[in-house]
Amino acid sequence: MSKIMFAEFIGTFILVFFGVGSAVLMGDEIGMHGIAAAFGLSIIAAAYGIGAISGAHLNPAVSLGFLASGQMTGAQFARHAAAQVVGAIVGALVIYIIASGRAGYDIATNGLGQNGYGAGYLGEYGLGAALTFEFVATFVFVTVILGATGPGSVPGFAGLAIGFTLMGIHLVGINVTGVSVNPARSIGPAIFVGGKALADLWVFIVAPLAGGVLAGVLHAAGLTRAD
Repeated sequence: MSKIMFAEFIGTFILVFFGVGSAVLMGDEIGMHGIAAAFGLSIIAAAYGIGAISGAHLNPAVSLGFLASGQMTGAQFARHAAAQVVGAIVGALVIYIIASGRAGYDIATNGLGQNGYGAGYLGEYGLGAALTFEFVATFVFVTVILGATGPGSVPGFAGLAIGFTLMGIHLVGINVTGVSVNPARSIGPAIFVGGKALADLWVFIVAPLAGGVLAGVLHAAGLTRAD
């Protein structure tokens, strides 16, 4: 079990290092398309790197979907989620350390790739839009994951399907919330940024978890399962 937890820790670290790192360190150069690609590529890398060890969930909403679908126990979910959150925090810390080495960087002004909504945040979408996007996008994401790794799936291609789905989600929603669909990914940067990032954090915990649960329940009912 310690090996599985370490794999989830490393995998979530990779997700934050690639994804959040691209936004913080290279956002001006690569734009939203580049950031979306970085998040997708991080999933592909982690899926093929550590997927055989832990399933490469890298996301409490994904693990909750597996729990709701009957493929995990409550204890397994708790261990996965704990490792994911720690991996995201360490990933955000490393990005913060690197960003702090740039002249003029100020976390209060430049941020740390945190998620948010409302006045002053990217497209300034409201709370209702943020909740809707995060719920629907996470539902779609977890549904794809459960299908791509479940009965009838094509062996060896799950990582690509999942990575490209996350990339597509980012292409749709970066301007809305910065895209969470993952409570761990949101918790990591928010801890260091504080203020509004922490105040908004509940949205990026509640909505993704609800979307993951719905995806798992429908999968368990057979509505999105090949068999």
